[in-house]
Amino acid sequence: MAENTQKPAAGTAPAKPKPAAPGAAKPAAKGAAPGAAKPAAKAPAKPAAPAAAAQSGVYKPPVDRPDPNPFKDSKMSVLGSWFQERFYMIMPILDYLKKKEVPKHRLSFWYYFGGLGLFFFIIQILTGLLLLQYYKPTEAEAFASFLFIQGEVPFGWLLRQVHAWSANLMIMMLFIHMFSTFFMKSYRKPRELMWVSGFILLVLSLGFGFTGYLLPWNELAFFATQVGTEVPKVAPGGAFLVEILRGGPEVGGETLTRMFSLHVVLLPGLVMLVLAAHLTMVQMLGTSAPIGYKEAGLIKGYDKFFPTFLAKDGIGWLIGFALLIYLAVMFPWEIGVKADALASAPVGIKPEWYFWAQFQLLKDFTFEGGELLAIILFTIGGVVWMLVPFIDRQASQEKKSPIFTVFGILVLAFLLVNTYRVYAEYSALP
Repeated sequence: MAENTQKPAAGTAPAKPKPAAPGAAKPAAKGAAPGAAKPAAKAPAKPAAPAAAAQSGVYKPPVDRPDPNPFKDSKMSVLGSWFQERFYMIMPILDYLKKKEVPKHRLSFWYYFGGLGLFFFIIQILTGLLLLQYYKPTEAEAFASFLFIQGEVPFGWLLRQVHAWSANLMIMMLFIHMFSTFFMKSYRKPRELMWVSGFILLVLSLGFGFTGYLLPWNELAFFATQVGTEVPKVAPGGAFLVEILRGGPEVGGETLTRMFSLHVVLLPGLVMLVLAAHLTMVQMLGTSAPIGYKEAGLIKGYDKFFPTFLAKDGIGWLIGFALLIYLAVMFPWEIGVKADALASAPVGIKPEWYFWAQFQLLKDFTFEGGELLAIILFTIGGVVWMLVPFIDRQASQEKKSPIFTVFGILVLAFLLVNTYRVYAEYSALP
């Protein structure tokens, strides 16, 4: 074969080779076969884009979705695996409850009264639903339906007594829980809203007692409601609110219907919402020990919330249920006589025991403007009591606050002394 002897034209120099682009193959080394190049480093392969993305020129990375059931490979029974596969999202909550601890000390028995209040509220819901099957909230039939429940429905008398006594025990447990929480300063930071929600629950529970008092439509309940709804009239705008509550100028059949709707619809709905918030905060923030107990070595240890503390709480519920049945059987509430708006009020009209302290203060303030002053004092006292966590700065700094302890003692003494005064006065009546 003839050699190619053609030379470039004069005046033209051979073109300089351009620098290689980054990542391009380097020229072959000496001794390598002609045309052989060093293989380039392999770049990580990108996942193939969908056809639509390839056509549009936009790369969309694949979505990395989590495993819908991360517990599917756990070793459990067939039934346990069945529930776990469907309710796996609550497993972290159960794990949290297993790790949660409750401090043990010489005052830790006060922790169980909050659970007892919840227990009696559950009894209220269950027995109330059963009573609703027979109760008729009308002026003509309300009292007769109570007589029917008491005398004709199998175990209806027990059902009614359990409902009545559980209401009283619930409010008593809530008062004990509130004052034990106050004196242990468990409202301190970061549990301020837990205290506020608990106070709201107590107020709503008192509303249960007030609205449910009229439902038997007996003489005592009728005139007690009439007296109780007269009090707010002295406050600005109180007459308008009383007329809305009564459904007219006087207590009557419309009042009964409105009290019934408040008792079985509005108040239970509000309680459920506030109770859910309160219990959520209790679980999130935990149970606090009194100020200084940890530093002084007075904490004897910790109980696992689940199952140790809940088991002890369950024992308290069993004791509470036994007490409830004993009171329902041995000390039944009387039905009385049917309400008559035209009859004169009987001697000894008074509200339920948890309103006696306020009732006695109204009786003491017999001077002109006394009722309005009492209402103002009730309102200011309630607001201050609710805002104690935000006022007691020392407790929030884990320091003792004797001023607020004295304040709590005075409030408790006011309630106990005035309640006893009403009891002593009316127990002496024939």
